[in-house]
Amino acid sequence: MLRQVVPGLVLLAGLLAGAFALHDTPGYGAQASLSLLIGVALGVVFQRGRFCFFCILRDWIEFRNSTGLYAILVALAVGGIGYALVFGAFLPNPLAGRLPPDAHIGPVSLVLVAAGAAFGVGMALSGACISGHLYRLGEGYSRAPFALFGALMGFGAGFFTWQSVYLSQIFYAPTAWLPATLGYGGALALHLAVLAALALLLLRWLPEQPARPGGRITLAGLYRTVLQERWPPLVSGAIVGVLGMVAYFRVEPLGVTSQLGSVARTTLDNAGLLADRLNGLDTLAGCATQVIQTITDNGWLIGGMVAGSLAVVLLAGRFQLSALTLRGGFTALLGGVFMGWGSMLALGCTVGTLLSGMSAFAVSGWVFGAAVIAGVWLGLRLRLHRLD
Repeated sequence: MLRQVVPGLVLLAGLLAGAFALHDTPGYGAQASLSLLIGVALGVVFQRGRFCFFCILRDWIEFRNSTGLYAILVALAVGGIGYALVFGAFLPNPLAGRLPPDAHIGPVSLVLVAAGAAFGVGMALSGACISGHLYRLGEGYSRAPFALFGALMGFGAGFFTWQSVYLSQIFYAPTAWLPATLGYGGALALHLAVLAALALLLLRWLPEQPARPGGRITLAGLYRTVLQERWPPLVSGAIVGVLGMVAYFRVEPLGVTSQLGSVARTTLDNAGLLADRLNGLDTLAGCATQVIQTITDNGWLIGGMVAGSLAVVLLAGRFQLSALTLRGGFTALLGGVFMGWGSMLALGCTVGTLLSGMSAFAVSGWVFGAAVIAGVWLGLRLRLHRLD
């Protein structure tokens, strides 16, 4: 175990030093530095709290265990409260017909439903959502690189289909934002009421939680609780909600696909395979893609996620490469294609469109979330997750 703990400590120190250096690096600055630190924190929380949307939904649908879903509900509740406070500073009057800057509030159409369902099927095929693959990459999950490469391919497919679906569906789709009708107070009250109703409904599948042993606090006990035992869903969810609020207030809404999509877009653009103009794409809110030649703030965030997860796994002495079969690699790649295509058309994934969108009171977040659940349910019923 000590062979892994020392590299874990070195990695954490390196990440802190890297964030400090980024702060004063021309072209990056404070936002890149903070993005890296938020990414590291997310990687730690996602790994310790097992905050993987597919794993959580699979536990509920297949094993009738709703424990993990409470982490998502708490993250949305805390995020909604935080976003309401931040929105009040950015846009004091939500009834004026404007939207808050950069918030992930997208159009609602059949394309969004199809994209969410495809993303859910891709999760079942590959064994995790995109954010799940990023933090599990730090755990040594061998299917993760195939799924992430597949996501790049899926983004490419999404760019090729964008023009037709935008002109036929997305251009005419409404962008529904609850505070524009209910005000911040009404939207937050409805948001929390729906989450509370879901929490009560899910009690049916909540197993009895074992009592934690009391007694004297020791270093060994703290080490076991923090680094080896799964964090309680209420704790991990609350931390994710706070990180989402801080990210929106200081940098941009949480999302993990902007850099990936931008890499795919840049590659296709450099090869001359994309149209000169993708109608409407750069005017919509979400995990925006662009032609880039550098690492964006989102790139630092997802890099921090992988590194943060790896560091905490090393500190626990549990890093180990998982076994990989040819079929497992292929299904991860195929699932990644589904997720990339869905993310591109939905302008985000389970973090950007679902988590950040719902926290921002966007109807698009709820529609996408429902479609993702339907896609995961279908994938599980077809036993796609057994093809690894």
